[in-house]
Amino acid sequence: MPFGRKPGPDGGDVDYNRVYRELIAPAIDAAGLTAFRADEEQRAGSILTDMFQELLIADLVVADLSIANPNVWYELGVRHALRARGVVLLFGGKAPSAFDLYTDRKLRYGLAGDGPDPASLKDDIGKLAEMITATMESWHGRKISPVYSHLDSLQEPDWKTLRVGDVKEFWEAYERWGGRIELAQQEGRTADLLVLADEGPVAAFRAEAWIRAGIALRKSGQFALALDYLAKGLAIEPEHLDAQRETGMCLQRLALKGIPGYSAGRARQHYETVLKDHEGDVETWALLGRVDKDAWVAAWRRTGSDAATMRADAGDEDALLRAAIRSYRRAYCADPGHYFSGINALTLMHLAAHLGVDGSEPHARDTMAGAVRFAAENKVDGEQSYWARVTLGDLEVLTGTPETVKRAYKEAVAVPGVDWFSLNSSRDQLLLLRDLGFQPDAVAAGLAVFDRQLARTTPPEAAWQPRQVLIFSGHMVDAPTRATKRFPAEAEPIAAAAIEGALKDLDAGPDDLALCQAAAGGDLLFLEACQRRGVRCQVLLPFFEPEFIDRSVLPSTDGPNWRKRYYAATTAPQTSVRIMPVELGPLPDDVDPFERCNLWLLYSGLALGVAKVRFIALWNGAGGDGPGGTQHLMDEVKRLTGRVTWLDTRDLFRDLLPPP
Repeated sequence: MPFGRKPGPDGGDVDYNRVYRELIAPAIDAAGLTAFRADEEQRAGSILTDMFQELLIADLVVADLSIANPNVWYELGVRHALRARGVVLLFGGKAPSAFDLYTDRKLRYGLAGDGPDPASLKDDIGKLAEMITATMESWHGRKISPVYSHLDSLQEPDWKTLRVGDVKEFWEAYERWGGRIELAQQEGRTADLLVLADEGPVAAFRAEAWIRAGIALRKSGQFALALDYLAKGLAIEPEHLDAQRETGMCLQRLALKGIPGYSAGRARQHYETVLKDHEGDVETWALLGRVDKDAWVAAWRRTGSDAATMRADAGDEDALLRAAIRSYRRAYCADPGHYFSGINALTLMHLAAHLGVDGSEPHARDTMAGAVRFAAENKVDGEQSYWARVTLGDLEVLTGTPETVKRAYKEAVAVPGVDWFSLNSSRDQLLLLRDLGFQPDAVAAGLAVFDRQLARTTPPEAAWQPRQVLIFSGHMVDAPTRATKRFPAEAEPIAAAAIEGALKDLDAGPDDLALCQAAAGGDLLFLEACQRRGVRCQVLLPFFEPEFIDRSVLPSTDGPNWRKRYYAATTAPQTSVRIMPVELGPLPDDVDPFERCNLWLLYSGLALGVAKVRFIALWNGAGGDGPGGTQHLMDEVKRLTGRVTWLDTRDLFRDLLPPP
């Protein structure tokens, strides 16, 4: 947009800095984005270079075309050339003549004097915010750039790898953020990953982080929440193949758990949709095969069935068996080096023959066995050495003798570093064959190898998992100088009794985990009550401890005594303390530290299991409407679990507060 005062479309001067400050910036903020102009960059250097970088990486460009300013039209052209979407056009006063040729949708705002018209300003802000929101929500709908809309085959550059000129600050900040994302993922700190993902500098990076978060949640068994994060990433990057595959895995897992609304058919349909655009993707074909295989196994492997019944039922479910064979064979044909899909197809083909099902001819099985052996033998010295060697053992189960089975599996279990989970997974496959009476001598020989190795391998200790996760947010005790009472010191016994009552109603105890900050007042009362009940506690602090005490403990009435209680509570047994600047890095611009910490509390609970989360609020119902505020936490937990206990201080402290 133009900078400073310029002759407007109606002849008089217009202060376009006012237009930006009073109209555009508030609308962008209302749409949940952060406004930025290249002239706001204070570092030394070329504003042109800075502008190119911003036009490339910005989620959205708002262009004010009120006057025939060549710089504005040039910058708009650069954006149209670089990106297919993410542009909003507006103008003030009468439409510029260029719009006679430019047919895209644009917003008109009112002008009066040298700035926005006060009579229409509120309405103009609302309309612009709605237009921005609609543009972002339809990110992968119609292309906005006339360059990309008219040149159908033109592809956007891989702009995440483009680093313009000397502009290093943005990319250095991205690399620091990405490094924290990577570390949180490696260390299994899913809650930290969720907070950091929301703080990505631009939409594409947030999408990448949300997808990583979804994968981490899937691996930890939080399949429904994983779907939410994968969907957020796919809304921005709908062609992200890993995210599409991960979505299918979550759908399949939820179906296997019997969660209402999820089924094998839904997972199968998802994979079939992915394959329409990625017909040769071996991983998706293999995942589709797993859906059909699991559906087939579930159809005959029922509790209480004897061996004869299972074998008869397995043969009767021949349609599912053939479907699984087709998918695994299709995967293997797409990549003959993918021995995983090959051995699965081959095993199911042998089982089909064993059950009398028309699934393959002997010649086809023999041919595939040779190909799978060749593929696996070429991988025995790689990163997947164990699985390649296990595949060779699986082949011996199908075509060899008990002695060759034993020899091959011994080679596999001797691979250095093989873990208990991998050994147990291989054993489970043999148990499936045993249930169907397939090659009993060979299967028994294989089971003996794995049973012996598992007996020598220490199983992983099951990580402690809480029965409930109790999240607390509440008011501090008033400072002596507070003008309007909210939590007067004399209300402490009332608040303590209410918190104790809430914990009693939830039957809180040693099997539960409490998450809170540790401010004087509600936080410490909650923490002390949980400790008396034997609840494990984790304190999350938005600042380093000295600053937190100065800001959230000492200012309260009787601050020194609250400080003593703070130290006693945070050093008590079964209580740990995490410091936000250490775990999550520096506070992003324009983010409130207490709200960021509240989000950290919420995500820490959700990462342990959505259904486990219980939220207790000691709150008067006022303020805190933004992300991380008490209202936001309450609304999120209500949406996800409905398990909210609101201790309304307007009622609790009625006799101690001034009339409303």
